[in-house]
Amino acid sequence: MPAPKNLFKQALKEGRPQIGLWQALASAYSVEICAGAGYDWLLLDGEHAPNDIPTLVTQLQAMRGSPAHPIIRPPAGETYLIKQLLDIGAQTLLIPMVDSKAMAENLVKAVRYPPHGVRGVGASIGRASDFNRIGDYLSNANDEICLLVQVESRAGLAALDEIAATKGIDGVFIGPSDLAADMGFLGRPSAPEVQAAIEDALKRIQTHGKAAGILMGDLGLAKRYLDLGAAFIAIGADVTLFAEATKKLRENFDAAVPAEGRTTDVKVY
Repeated sequence: MPAPKNLFKQALKEGRPQIGLWQALASAYSVEICAGAGYDWLLLDGEHAPNDIPTLVTQLQAMRGSPAHPIIRPPAGETYLIKQLLDIGAQTLLIPMVDSKAMAENLVKAVRYPPHGVRGVGASIGRASDFNRIGDYLSNANDEICLLVQVESRAGLAALDEIAATKGIDGVFIGPSDLAADMGFLGRPSAPEVQAAIEDALKRIQTHGKAAGILMGDLGLAKRYLDLGAAFIAIGADVTLFAEATKKLRENFDAAVPAEGRTTDVKVY
């Protein structure tokens, strides 16, 4: 039996847009809820969220059997960390802060077994091989790994064509917040100058036959990026949704008029 088919990677190859949601609550329970909400993929964030290998394992387990595909973003593209993430069962990785062809090439090697890469061979005790129940996991594991790199600086944009042209890179993700900060527009990713750079980058990525991706909570802009050919777009984050919903509930309560003999359906918790 071969390694599981990476349906997200297949969708990108076929040009089918994939809509995702960021996961930063570091909770398997919330991930399980979001996994059934109709998104194509969920990003389990290890860069800015309080996640580590054990918490990421529980979130992968919570998503098992769901229609949503898990993507893990580590805090950095370190070879030893990539090895751990692949062994716990991640098939798609989003690596932050990639700003050169050399970095992209090293990442390609990190996700592949020798002789094509440097990934350590420990699958027999890993979740990725279903604890060695997938007998021929090693034979096609390389083919089912989807490597996405995140470009989010002026240096990254300068090297974008070389990065996107790197064999073994499946997609390039533009990080609007860090890019805006590096361009001098901290906290203003919607600034015209930043948007112009983003739109140009999305187009350039596609000229190399690679999938272009981005995170954008402005749904109008997200739809525009989709029209420009972006293949994988995250349209929000669990933390933001929860923070806004709890604040809105309290505001609604403060503004509510006391009911007088009114019968309504209520949610029982």
